[in-house]
Amino acid sequence: MINDTAQTEIDWLYSTQLFGIKLGLENVERLLSELKLPAAGQKFIHVAGTNGKGSTCAFMHSILQAEGINAGLFTSPHLIHFGERIRDAERMITPDEIAVGVVRLRERVDGWDPHPTFFELTLALALEWFGRRGNPWVVLETGLGGRLDATNAVMPAVSVITPIGWDHMDMLGDTLAKIAAEKAGIIKPGVPVVTMRQEPEALEVIERVAAERGAPLTIVEKPWEGETGLAGPHQRWNAAMAVAALRAAGFDFDEEVIARGLREVQWPARFQKVGGCIIDGAHNIDAARVLAETWREQFPNEKADIIFGAVAGKDTAAVLREFAPIAASWHFTGFESPRALTPEALWEIWNGLGLESRVVTTHARVVDALKAVKPEARVLIAGSLYLAGEALALMENKAAVFERSAQ
Repeated sequence: MINDTAQTEIDWLYSTQLFGIKLGLENVERLLSELKLPAAGQKFIHVAGTNGKGSTCAFMHSILQAEGINAGLFTSPHLIHFGERIRDAERMITPDEIAVGVVRLRERVDGWDPHPTFFELTLALALEWFGRRGNPWVVLETGLGGRLDATNAVMPAVSVITPIGWDHMDMLGDTLAKIAAEKAGIIKPGVPVVTMRQEPEALEVIERVAAERGAPLTIVEKPWEGETGLAGPHQRWNAAMAVAALRAAGFDFDEEVIARGLREVQWPARFQKVGGCIIDGAHNIDAARVLAETWREQFPNEKADIIFGAVAGKDTAAVLREFAPIAASWHFTGFESPRALTPEALWEIWNGLGLESRVVTTHARVVDALKAVKPEARVLIAGSLYLAGEALALMENKAAVFERSAQ
């Protein structure tokens, strides 16, 4: 259990989510400069994109671990508890380490206007921990976008751009070209950049920005052909990008090290099998499409009883439309996020699509939805990473350590 002192500091960190998401680098650059971060000599692989960021980061981290390199890994959001965001090959940051780091940050930013955001503080906490741990390499996932994301204050050895699609249009733009321009903002002068086949509109932007900045560009043209520890054809593309990025960073790993790292990777809530359920955090149209494809690959001719929840601000109708062909029934549920849509709102969105009718039930809580599905049913839990995390906590008997988050 977390002691009261540590919990107080962690609660304060969560309270900074009230400052919202503020894109821009001025505050985080000031914060990192005053803290003298990152640590001297540490090297970074910086990953942006709409889908596949976390899986690509996990693949790279697993390969580095297979080689015996204790690399840091920074990702978001967490599924069950905050420590998942900051880890290396040996362990996650502990609650006591979080608390000690937060105390230092609170003292540093006292009186700042504007106040640093939750994500900016979390990044600083992570970089400080990676420095103390002496991690020679850090795999760094962007939070939102790229150009103005707090992680873009760090100079990488390699930049990686995963598939670009439709998400966060209110903040990143209403065309693929605009969204791609924000993601391509992580490209630095002379720093190698790795991407894969993209929609032509997005790839054109990446190619142009790389050329303007003299950044050598690698475009992955085919998926990894070997086994991976994550299911689905899209994961073989993510694996191929991970390998290309490590090579661009100067690594020349033995093929068996690479193969072992890709096989042994662990990344929860990506077509994860838990009991009789599949849990996946697919929450936008492209992620929903590849999840449905993976379902058909893994369970041909079988349909799913889908436990579904979503947050406001997403194209929920488009996601439901992608899942509809594999749905036997729907269980719309609320979950522990202030941004969660009500199950009644989800039912209205579904009903408005005018698709083939399905049995639909609504549940106030995830635990109620889990109890409602039949034991023999093939169950899919999807629609939000926040929902996926809460479901995992319940199914793995970790509800006592589950930490609700809005970011």
